[in-house]
Amino acid sequence: MVTRILLSGLTIKVSLMSQNKLKLTITRDTNNGWYKVEMLDMYNNYCCVYEQSVSMAMNYAENWFAEAEKRYKANQTHAKAVHEMAKLDREAGILKGNYDGLD
Repeated sequence: MVTRILLSGLTIKVSLMSQNKLKLTITRDTNNGWYKVEMLDMYNNYCCVYEQSVSMAMNYAENWFAEAEKRYKANQTHAKAVHEMAKLDREAGILKGNYDGLD
């Protein structure tokens, strides 16, 4: 849901705020004319890319936001795997007290 569109010279900012708390900012770079696309999803994942047009920027953002749930699940799976590896290391005696594992 688009709640605000601000046009200011060569800068275009689009803020998408809904119950899911998505944030999209598109800013035109005055040096090269490309558009900086900054996105923040409801899980606080951040992405920044540069696109040649506003249309391409919006298309990228739409696809990136559509994958938010998939990205969240992948991050959770990764975090659980790292947690389990640390647990196995402690059980095997590899970690002897230092948090960084450089014993």
